[in-house]
Amino acid sequence: MLPRAHKLTSSAEFRRVISKGGRAGTRTVVVHYYTRTDTVIHGGPRFGLIVSKQVGNAVTRHRVSRQLRHVCMDVAENLDRDVDVVIRALPASANASSAELAKDVESGVARGRRKGAKPR
Repeated sequence: MLPRAHKLTSSAEFRRVISKGGRAGTRTVVVHYYTRTDTVIHGGPRFGLIVSKQVGNAVTRHRVSRQLRHVCMDVAENLDRDVDVVIRALPASANASSAELAKDVESGVARGRRKGAKPR
């Protein structure tokens, strides 16, 4: 489980990150990266996961979610507190190892950071 301070909790937060943040895709995941501009930052960095039925059945989706949560905690050590990240699992993530997911998420976060938040 991710600690509450590291979770995106509302659909509005997910929408903001997806619509305003930088995006980078890999073979197994799409990473949306957004730097918050709140005056007061509580917790963070915060993560949200989207693992749809396209990934597989419930057992597969839960396994992928657990792997991604573990990767998020490793990635969190290298991010600033004001960052929100949404990770959308693609169908290829069902057959990916934890190491492949970690590599793809780290690559996606780095590329999403470079693209940065573009005003819309």
